[in-house]
Amino acid sequence: MALIVQKYGGTSVGDLDRIANVARKVAARCDEGNKLVVVLSAMSGETDRLLDMARSVHELPDERELDVLVSTGEQVTVALLAITLGSMGYSARSYLGWQMPLTTDSGHGSARITELDGASIKADLDEGRIVIVAGFQGIDPHGNITTLGRGGSDTSAVAVAAALGADLCEIFTDVDGVYTTDPRITNRARKLDRIGHEEMLEMASSGAKVLHIRAVGFAMNHGVPLVVRSTFDETEGTLVTHEEANMEGEVVSAVACNTNEAKVTLTGLKDQPGVAAQVFSLLADANVVVDMIVQNISDRGATDITFTVAESDLLKAMEIGQRIKDTVGAEAVLGDPDIAKVSIIGAGMRSYSGVAAKMFFTLAQESINIQMISTSEIKISCVIQKKYSELAVRALHDAFGLHKESWHGG
Repeated sequence: MALIVQKYGGTSVGDLDRIANVARKVAARCDEGNKLVVVLSAMSGETDRLLDMARSVHELPDERELDVLVSTGEQVTVALLAITLGSMGYSARSYLGWQMPLTTDSGHGSARITELDGASIKADLDEGRIVIVAGFQGIDPHGNITTLGRGGSDTSAVAVAAALGADLCEIFTDVDGVYTTDPRITNRARKLDRIGHEEMLEMASSGAKVLHIRAVGFAMNHGVPLVVRSTFDETEGTLVTHEEANMEGEVVSAVACNTNEAKVTLTGLKDQPGVAAQVFSLLADANVVVDMIVQNISDRGATDITFTVAESDLLKAMEIGQRIKDTVGAEAVLGDPDIAKVSIIGAGMRSYSGVAAKMFFTLAQESINIQMISTSEIKISCVIQKKYSELAVRALHDAFGLHKESWHGG
């Protein structure tokens, strides 16, 4: 008997027929003699629908109330799955985030998990029940409902698996594994049998939507075996695991693209110590996650700072910029949602030269201008105009030969 945590995304529970399909898959695992915990997202499109309703009432809704609203999507799916399993003769019980409880900090909209008490879940499992958990949500120390941010159900699933000491965490989605790039952009994308945690972290941070970055971090830090597979067929998925020696031979493993970022520029700042600290401290206090940062000092002694944030945080970042504009001596605060971040990822970059040159040359050949660049040991990212994002992905995927095998230099 194994303890298995399964997570099903929004497309997997998009309507009653799909919920019934999930119920059959869960029941089949249970019939094998396994203990099952199932973590669910809201129905596909439901969170967006709720957010649109709130923003039609107020451009910047109160974040506490927004969490109360959007957390209702998962409440619907967990109850429906429990009812469906009950109709099939299985004992099932649903849990909302506050009922476990899954405790978080008070960062509404992007809360971080601080503790998960699995005692109630373990008791239900010991009594033979299938436990169904609402992903994406928790409760803060003051009793407020919180949400973990987009993709937060992945994080919930891995956190539950870690807390319970699960033997396996299966992430079910609408693709059958992790690919060298988004297969919706190019049919030359190739499914990977396995990928290292570190590479998967970089892919997730660069826009690959198959797994949430915090979920991968939990899996890596707590040793949770993680498999990505399809809800709609029985093919083998992709194992996300610790990096092995032979993985380093693959210089570039994947191309990722994020079209949900925006760029903010503060121009003409005072060129003196503490200015950047003031700007980014306010952003941090507002739970705005900053990705890439570039600072330029002009010959006239002024400084421009450009940074990228999630597109959903653009208005908040612009408001903060306007608020601090006079304090830091900024001439203007500019926002640009028309950008994309395209990245190449590979553990083998640590020991090969020429990778960045090949990436920049490939983009130049397609007349794609690079606005910002950032690098890590195993990733190179470029900010470009959003309209060129798919062209850039296809060009880089072909240039590094990812449709057949990873590029080994030359």
